Amino acid sequence: MKIAITTETTCDLSQDLLKKYNIITIPFTVTLGERSEPDGIITGKDLIDYTMKTGKLGRTSAVNEMEYTEFFKSVLKDYDEEIHICLSSGISCAYNNAVNAAEAFDGKVHVIDSRSLSTGVALECIYASKLIEAGKSPEEIVKLVMERIPGNQTSFCFETVDFLYKGGRCSAMARFGANLLHLRPQILMKTDTGKMESGKKFRGPVKKWCPDYVEETLKTFNNPDKEIVFITHTIYGEEDHKIVAWVKERLEKEGFKNIYETYAGATISCHCGPNTLGILYLNDGDHPIAKLTIKRMSQPSAGFSFWQGVLI
Repeated sequence: MKIAITTETTCDLSQDLLKKYNIITIPFTVTLGERSEPDGIITGKDLIDYTMKTGKLGRTSAVNEMEYTEFFKSVLKDYDEEIHICLSSGISCAYNNAVNAAEAFDGKVHVIDSRSLSTGVALECIYASKLIEAGKSPEEIVKLVMERIPGNQTSFCFETVDFLYKGGRCSAMARFGANLLHLRPQILMKTDTGKMESGKKFRGPVKKWCPDYVEETLKTFNNPDKEIVFITHTIYGEEDHKIVAWVKERLEKEGFKNIYETYAGATISCHCGPNTLGILYLNDGDHPIAKLTIKRMSQPSAGFSFWQGVLI
C-alpha cells in the first residue's frame, strides 16, 4: 500500500527536507497589498520587508474546503491512502476545512490535528514518514502520531511584539510595556488546547536573549527525543545570524543528532516578525522508529507541479 504524508506550507520545511521525507504540501495564500500568491512564492523575508517598509501587516488565508478537495484528489491519483497532518485547529480554520473535505474520500484521507505550527508540524510529519518506512498501516500511523502530540515542544522567542499587535494577538498596553522594558516574550504552543500562550520573558539584544531562551527551554523540556531538532527563525542580518550558529553548537553538545535550520515561511512570519527564533523537538524520550533512515522517496506524477516542495 502506498501512503502519502501531506500537510500545509506552514510546516516551514525546505525543499530538500520535503523531498528527503517525501512530504507533500499545499500552500496557504499570502496577500501583500494588491499582491496575492501562495505561501512559498511569497517568502517570510518578503512579508517582513513589506511590513517594515509600509507599516502594514500582510494577510494570510487558510486553505479552503474546495482547495483541500482538489488537493486530496490529486494526491490519491498516485497513493492508496493519505495522512494529512494539519496546522493546529486552535489557531486556524484549516483543520476543520480539511476534515470536511476528507469526508468525500471514503476513509482514504486521514486528518490529524497537529496542535502545533511551523516545524512542530514537520516533526509529526517526519515521524509519520518513518512509520510508513517501518511498514505501519494508516490506522497505526494515525494512532502513533497522535500519541506523540502531547510531547511536541514547539516554542519561539520574539524580539518584537509589533507583529502580534498588528495581527490583533497583543494589546496596545502589552505592546507598550514590552517595548518600554525591552522584553522578549517566549511563545509556547499548548498541546492540550492547540493555542499559543505566553511563557517566560527575556531581555536584551539577540545575543543575550537567545541563549537565555535556549537554556530555559532545554531545562524545562528535558526529556527530548534527540534524533531531530529544528532551529526555525527569521534572523536575516549577517551579524545577528551568528547566534544561529551558536544555537546549533549548543544543541550538538546537548546530543541532538540531526539539527535542521529552517526559515519561517510567510504565514508564520506574519505573526512573529523579524529576529524570532525557536528550537522545536519532541519531548517524549527516545523512540526506536524515529531512528529509521528514510531509504526511498516516491516520485510525484507528472500532474504535480512543485516549487520548493509546494503543491500548487
